[in-house]
Amino acid sequence: MRYIRYAVLFVLAAVLVSVSLANSAAVELKLMPDAFAELAGFNYGISLPLFAVVLGGVGAGLVIGFLWEWLREHKHRSEAGAKAREVRKLNREVTRLKKQKNEGKDEVLALLEDAS
Repeated sequence: MRYIRYAVLFVLAAVLVSVSLANSAAVELKLMPDAFAELAGFNYGISLPLFAVVLGGVGAGLVIGFLWEWLREHKHRSEAGAKAREVRKLNREVTRLKKQKNEGKDEVLALLEDAS
């Protein structure tokens, strides 16, 4: 199974390198369109290789999606935590009640009652 994972990662890396080499032309990213830049009086721009723009967009999309999903599932995680705390509390109470029930009895008989 480990070799399959390494093979998949190797193929993914080969594809990314291939795409990067094929799209190495520089493109200019601007903060605003030229018409708005004339009104504002400034326009920040940067020149990057096309593959960096594409892979950066994919990475930003993944990060935003993971963050969005994490925030969306917060109520489910908190509810599961509350249920787990309740289960632990009830288990402690059951154990305490079994000990109270078996006080003063023979240890062997108490073990047999606990098993059933």
